[in-house]
Amino acid sequence: MTSPAAQRFIERANDRSIVVGIVGLGYVGIPLALAALRKGIKVIGFDIDQKRVDDLNAGRSAIKHIPLDLIIEGAKTGSFVATTDFDRMAEPDALLIAVPTPLTKHREPDLSYVVKTTEAISTRLRKGQLVVLESTTYPGTTDGVMRPILERASGLTSGEEFFLAFSPEREDPGNPDFGTSTIPKIVGGDGADALAMALALYGTLVVKAVPVSSTATAEAVKLTENIFRAVNIALVNELKTVYAAMGIDIWEVIDAAKTKPFGFMPFYPGPGLGGHCIPIDPFYLTWKAREYDVPTRFIELAGEINTAMPHWVIDRVAEALDRQQGRGLSGARILVLGIAYKKNIEDTRESPSLKLIELLEKRGAQADYHDPHVPALPPTRKHGNLAGRASVPLTANDIASYDAVLIATDHDAVDYRALVESAKLIVDTRNACARAGLTGKAIVKA
Repeated sequence: MTSPAAQRFIERANDRSIVVGIVGLGYVGIPLALAALRKGIKVIGFDIDQKRVDDLNAGRSAIKHIPLDLIIEGAKTGSFVATTDFDRMAEPDALLIAVPTPLTKHREPDLSYVVKTTEAISTRLRKGQLVVLESTTYPGTTDGVMRPILERASGLTSGEEFFLAFSPEREDPGNPDFGTSTIPKIVGGDGADALAMALALYGTLVVKAVPVSSTATAEAVKLTENIFRAVNIALVNELKTVYAAMGIDIWEVIDAAKTKPFGFMPFYPGPGLGGHCIPIDPFYLTWKAREYDVPTRFIELAGEINTAMPHWVIDRVAEALDRQQGRGLSGARILVLGIAYKKNIEDTRESPSLKLIELLEKRGAQADYHDPHVPALPPTRKHGNLAGRASVPLTANDIASYDAVLIATDHDAVDYRALVESAKLIVDTRNACARAGLTGKAIVKA
């Protein structure tokens, strides 16, 4: 039986009179705000970036693939406001945390954003509020890291006076088939009331809310989803290197294998892993597993394979230059085509293209990039020296001026036929040319 406070929350979630606060207005927070606004729920967005807040209140965003019609309308009607004033955190009935959870330079979890956000909430927390972490993390974070901070500073007790849950984000930027509202949400609560409240909230926001037994289980679900992808991508990346040595096309192999109607799921190789989840999340579990003296050799091996991919690709570029032009990488002009981590979006987080540029320049090459979605490189944690670099034009003369074009991201906006007609050499890590029906000696798959 739910407590009176939980019952009041559930009733307000069901009649959509609830106010939702979202902390972190990025690739997860903005779609989450839109999902709430679509249901007629008032949203207060919190962020430490004043420019981002000002832009959203003015109906602008650097995330181009997310339509802001509801944000613009909400800003006019008062159903949406973005703010840097964290003293307003007492206003929402629910606070949903969508802040980064990166790795340190030693590939250990960096929970600094989660901890700072939790500390900010703890001094404003009021009775009856629901706090939900959406950021990917290791099992035990919600209960073992957040709960003590919230209880200590507020003097309130989780499960009685305030309520705590974990519901991992499942965003796939640029996916035309699935958005926040149409993807089921996993929900784990710190106690029965927290679970019931979170289920009521997310049951209103998305197509289906799926309960699990604890916050730790919910945290493990998210890691499992992404580790599954990481290890399978590592498998096809390793197969790529093996089959390349044998003169076998990995993409042809996968396309044929996926005709089997059972027992096979296609994953595709690439120049490395990118995005906010796959390159990072497996290391959250491997780090936590050490606490229990449990080895994670398989997961760590997958990480090693994926991390080595940019180096393997650059070696293929060097070999192709030597074989076809009789020259090395030093002094060569290389155009990296695509700087975003995946096609048709502007997201450069953890993009392998940044590592490719770094490796090319370390070996003496001059590296430029072209990306129709990224006119200039934003600051990044690992590659700050590349910030501000501008995308170069992709005219026939520009293409012909490079010794090689390295296709790192297969954006649909690129005219691959024109590229093949003008380029001296193309090293294709995405099978983009073959998918466009283009072949030739100047095209090398990597």
